Amino acid sequence: MIREIVTDDEILSKPCDEGTAEDAAIVEDLIDTLKSLETAAGLAANQIGETKRIVVYLDMKDNPHAMFNPVIKMALNPSTVAEECLSHEGQYVTVKRFAKINVAYQELINGQLVDRKRKFEGWTAQVIQHLVDHCNGKLV
Repeated sequence: MIREIVTDDEILSKPCDEGTAEDAAIVEDLIDTLKSLETAAGLAANQIGETKRIVVYLDMKDNPHAMFNPVIKMALNPSTVAEECLSHEGQYVTVKRFAKINVAYQELINGQLVDRKRKFEGWTAQVIQHLVDHCNGKLV
């Protein structure tokens, strides 16, 4: 189901609770909502009103990928970039992002959360850092 994007800082600024396998429906709503947006590269659950540590991002081929409880374990090559957020469209903020990151997360497979680790670079790394900030209640 396509959901409305949350703009309320009271919701967005709260650290999210751990995502569980029972939150699978949130992933479907995140994917539906993300695909309905023209310029979005990722979406966090709190951006659709669910305070869970669940994010979905689009890869370079526009395929959606879901991460439960993502944590950045390593980050290299910092730089300063200007970012905009779907929850605050039209407002660009300068933030520090890293060109390379290692992320620990869980993936939902056959109804079970499975631990994963993955390296990301470039644009995808930047998007994931933005989404993890959302999970932590940090607004851009």
